Amino acid sequence: MKATNLIYWITTGLVAVMMSFSAYLYLTSPEMEKAFQHLGFPAYFRVELAIAKLLGVVGLMIPFTGRLKEWVYAGFTINFISAFIAHTASGDPLSGSVAPLIFLGLLLTSYVMYHKRQKHTAPAATFVAFA
Repeated sequence: MKATNLIYWITTGLVAVMMSFSAYLYLTSPEMEKAFQHLGFPAYFRVELAIAKLLGVVGLMIPFTGRLKEWVYAGFTINFISAFIAHTASGDPLSGSVAPLIFLGLLLTSYVMYHKRQKHTAPAATFVAFA
């Protein structure tokens, strides 16, 4: 159980830090505005995506179970797959296209460990939200 918890918190923490940092850059960096233009996205999408990422980080890090947590994982999965497609379609170098897949792997590991932790947690000890 200790290994499961450690793997869960490391992978979840890495995803949360990366998503928080990218949301911060989306809101503050002129280079990100240019990057979104390069990918063909409208200007408002950058702000919308930053807010969604920050809300997702909160949902990922708060200790609760249920459908809302599943939607957070689903949303981040869609985000990483979409980022891979957008960077590949816009002709970005392989490093720009592969990075979202690496974080998708971390997210999937977090998801598997999340469910392993849930099997070992007593139902009375967890807060169930939107179950």
